[in-house]
Amino acid sequence: MNPFSSETRLRDMIRAIRACKTAAEERAVIRKECATIRAAVTANDQDYRHRNLAKLMFIHMLGYPTHFGQMECLKLIASAGFPEKRIGYLGLMLLLDERQEVLMLVTNSLKQDLNHTNQYIVGLALCALGNICSAEMARDLAPEVERLLQFRDPNIRKKAALCSIRIIKKVPDLAENFVSPAASLLKEKHHGVLITGVQLCTDLCKVSAEALDYFRKRCTDGLVKLLKDVANSSYSPEYGVSGIADPFLHIRLLRLLRVLGQGDADASDCMNDILAQVATKTESNKNAGNAILYECVETIMSIEDNSGLRVLAINILGKFLSNRDNNIRYVALNMLMKAIAVDAQAVQRHRATILECVKDSDASIRKRALELIFLLVNESNVKALTKELVDYLEVSDEEFKGDLTAKICSIVEKFSPEKLWYIDQMLKVLSEAGNSVKDEVWHALIVVISNAPDLHGYTVRALYRAVLTSGEQESLARVAVWCIGEYSEMLLNNVGMLDIEQPVTVTESDAVDVLEIAMKRDTSDITTRAMSLIALLKLSSHFPSCSQRIRDIIVQHQGSLVLELQQRSIEFNSIIEKHQNIRPALVEGMPVLDEATYREKRAGSLLPTVSIPKGASLNLPNGVAKTTAAPFVDLLDLTSDDAPAPSSSGGDFLQDLLGVDLVPIPSLSGTSQPPPNGADVLLDLLSIGTPPVQNNQSTPSISSPSQDSRTSVASLERLSSLSSPLSPQISSSAGAAPVVDLLDGLSSSLSLPHNRAQDLNLSGDNGPVYPSIVAFQSSSLKIMFSFSKPTGNPQTTSIQATFTNMSSNVYTDFIFQAAVPKFVQLQLDPASSNTLPESGNGPITQNLHVTNNQHGQKPLAMRIRVSYKVKGQDALEQGQINNLPVGL
Repeated sequence: MNPFSSETRLRDMIRAIRACKTAAEERAVIRKECATIRAAVTANDQDYRHRNLAKLMFIHMLGYPTHFGQMECLKLIASAGFPEKRIGYLGLMLLLDERQEVLMLVTNSLKQDLNHTNQYIVGLALCALGNICSAEMARDLAPEVERLLQFRDPNIRKKAALCSIRIIKKVPDLAENFVSPAASLLKEKHHGVLITGVQLCTDLCKVSAEALDYFRKRCTDGLVKLLKDVANSSYSPEYGVSGIADPFLHIRLLRLLRVLGQGDADASDCMNDILAQVATKTESNKNAGNAILYECVETIMSIEDNSGLRVLAINILGKFLSNRDNNIRYVALNMLMKAIAVDAQAVQRHRATILECVKDSDASIRKRALELIFLLVNESNVKALTKELVDYLEVSDEEFKGDLTAKICSIVEKFSPEKLWYIDQMLKVLSEAGNSVKDEVWHALIVVISNAPDLHGYTVRALYRAVLTSGEQESLARVAVWCIGEYSEMLLNNVGMLDIEQPVTVTESDAVDVLEIAMKRDTSDITTRAMSLIALLKLSSHFPSCSQRIRDIIVQHQGSLVLELQQRSIEFNSIIEKHQNIRPALVEGMPVLDEATYREKRAGSLLPTVSIPKGASLNLPNGVAKTTAAPFVDLLDLTSDDAPAPSSSGGDFLQDLLGVDLVPIPSLSGTSQPPPNGADVLLDLLSIGTPPVQNNQSTPSISSPSQDSRTSVASLERLSSLSSPLSPQISSSAGAAPVVDLLDGLSSSLSLPHNRAQDLNLSGDNGPVYPSIVAFQSSSLKIMFSFSKPTGNPQTTSIQATFTNMSSNVYTDFIFQAAVPKFVQLQLDPASSNTLPESGNGPITQNLHVTNNQHGQKPLAMRIRVSYKVKGQDALEQGQINNLPVGL
């Protein structure tokens, strides 16, 4: 006999497949068997059709394609015998799903089998329908399933109820047909039918408000009585589990009562007594009992208010936290997080137990308990909980320190009663897990320190002591370096001593030692070293006796492979060696950082651009504006996303001063974003504030309606393009000290021509008007561009786009997008409407603001894309505009 003929038994094929030693051998066996089955299908082999389909199902479970056998399922289902139908329906459920169009062919067979006299065939049809029923099949076969809910055999009623659940999920409109039959199932004595009936009622309540109201009014009392009978019934081996009477029925009844009681005070009152009885009488030393208790707690927390019951439920969760089973503790923590919103005071009683869970060996429990502790913190317990968490931080696992420090920092920042306590706690965290702290944490700490002048001395001394013992913590080292650079005199002279601290003896050489160690430590990154260089530059002015030593340290980095450090070293050495007369002004102390603005920006309430008010003073030696709310990024982070962007004039200033091409980044959404920190990075080299601004000028927000306007940092590699000395047309502002040549020079007699100052004016006066053009036209859409220019700024153009719908259909969800070359900046205002009427009845407009940084050298070009919906269907039109007027 051919080992792969139709007569081959299923077990023989399985044995041959399992005997294969390689995947290639297995594929060869499968290919031969599939070829044999295909031949049998072609020959319409009826004798072994069921055997071939059984083989196909096994092959399907191995992951091989079996679509060629789908029609064989339908042929077996249409057979008269039960064995053939059984294999056919099994194949139908395994090989097909509701998305297959071939299922339409089986609907008639299912309808016949649902009305069959053999109850086992009826059961097969119900199982298949409950697994693969589609919406169309549900509508066609719902009457037969509804009739079978009153069938004489309990197994058929059970399967019909499960099938009904599938039907109402696929077609919620049919729910009203099953309400009355489902209610009758709640009176069943057979537990299997009763469980399915309860589940059917639960799903009916979820998909139909009418069904929910029906069951609340007519079935709540009966369900309460039923749960009471089950809870008080004696143990039956047929339905019991580990001594608990039918926990599955318990859970289904509790879930249905939860749905009925939610939002209904009368129904909740009816079930209060039985819920209290279940919560107190159910054994908690068995897993089945714990499952019932958990569902009971969730039901209590979901129904209408009953403070006594909720305290009982939270106490049960507190007992769960002491259980040795990690799964039980985990679900208890999850439920307690929901319970806080309902009764936070009751959860607070279990705070000590929850805190112990933070120290659990299971990572998932630690993380969930930490999230729960974070929700429990308030003004009254913040100090106690923070102390416990900080103490645990010392012994916690390295992989857990990141989450733990993040939560501690959030707690301290949110609930800090005073700045001294805030600084102390943050120093403890940085000393223990500074490498796990995110940048915004130590940024915020520096802002707080800056705004606490009476604590400057205490803070710098505490940081000095901490960095001597925990200098390997990167974030701690950065804060210490910044504070030593700013408050070095307080460190040396013990200025601002508090009663709680002891004096510390620090010499000038000791302070420089700390910065030198931070520079030379192998683990220090570019940010820490750059901050150390700035602090050393400041100390060179404050500590004249150490000036030569500081210079030697700075010079060591002139050959650094990191361009940023190399450039800082060269420029700082030039300042120390050649420009001592302006050094004190360059390294003056940082202004008080705006704490409120910084907190709002961290919360995302500020735009990433900064508008400088009129009359901003230009009082720095290099003519760079420094307001009271100057950004502190220049001393903190070279590429910080938290730094506010400079005004648009900053780019012009640096281009004129250094010839640096700060190119914008093109965006298809219509926003071409200039790199705002390009100016900051260069100005940062001298630790000075924001770029200059002309009077009557503010920074425009570079954004579009559909895309975040957050700007990006200019590439550090572009700094290597510095090649020319200062332009003779640029000078410092009136009354300011001479400008420092960032390459190695000094100019003291530079002047700013009057016409250049006029060029920087961005007043709203309209300039020359260009003729309107048809920018884009298709069979259905026309776009007109109208142009205007502000006086004295030829680079900037205002464009008004007018969109006209020439079709007979209304366009909805209308969105216009544009992309420009990298030397162009583009800002899109919101459109006047997102609905474009038909046949030109009421066009919509949208304003575009374009800045051509290569004006007079390169022409303006633009690509556009328009998307909209027509009769609910998405449509897209796009093209390139090449007929823009010359001179834009």
